[in-house]
Amino acid sequence: MAGDDALTIHEAAETTGWSARMLRYVERSELVVPERSQSGYRLYGPAELQRLRTLRELLERFEVGLSEIGFALRMRRDADLREAVEEWFEAEPYRPEHVEAANWMRWEQEKHQRLLNTQLMETAPR
Repeated sequence: MAGDDALTIHEAAETTGWSARMLRYVERSELVVPERSQSGYRLYGPAELQRLRTLRELLERFEVGLSEIGFALRMRRDADLREAVEEWFEAEPYRPEHVEAANWMRWEQEKHQRLLNTQLMETAPR
């Protein structure tokens, strides 16, 4: 891509209405990845500008956020994630055989509490 056919991140932000910060986020999410100059500057050409425009149209049309489109991209690329999500959608809740019906609610609450405690332990400062 020739320098005349490309915009810097700030010029692209001005042209597209996306902030430079959002353009970096879009790049990190791998939704639109501009080429780089030899000195490392992002170069937004007509293809990137078109992808940014159509991305905005997609977001508005379906009233979704960038993170949702980013997740959709991850699901397209990661077969294990896609399979796990599909399995979750298809799964039906069931009471474990060893848990009596009268105790199922308490059993589920205790499972949640253990999960929350584990998460707290993992995120606690040391």
